Amino acid sequence: QVHLVESGGGLVQPGGSLRLSCAASEFTLAMYAIGWIRQVPGKEREGVSCIDVTDNSTYYADSVKGRFTIARDNAKSTVYLQMNNLKPEDTAVYYCAADLVCYTDYSFSSWGQGTQVTVSS
Repeated sequence: QVHLVESGGGLVQPGGSLRLSCAASEFTLAMYAIGWIRQVPGKEREGVSCIDVTDNSTYYADSVKGRFTIARDNAKSTVYLQMNNLKPEDTAVYYCAADLVCYTDYSFSSWGQGTQVTVSS
């Protein structure tokens, strides 16, 4: 398993932006597909985005297409999720997760502890 640490969450007004980071200390994230998943208490987890490892293909949920961008910086062993034009319905705990490929059901084997994103005026 890979130890992942998320950061960058916080409180932002509707229409604002945040950038989440996912880092690993023991292994380089360049070796893994990295996904972002969010969860609201009482609701099922929602796969938000994923970046593959072989060709850096990216995938997005329809709810965030055109607003969120996933990217990796292999030199820093970090994957970012840039979130623009945030909406109140984006409020959730955001987790990053790692595995060998981007699974369509986001059933990754390694997960971080999560970071809270709150979009509110």
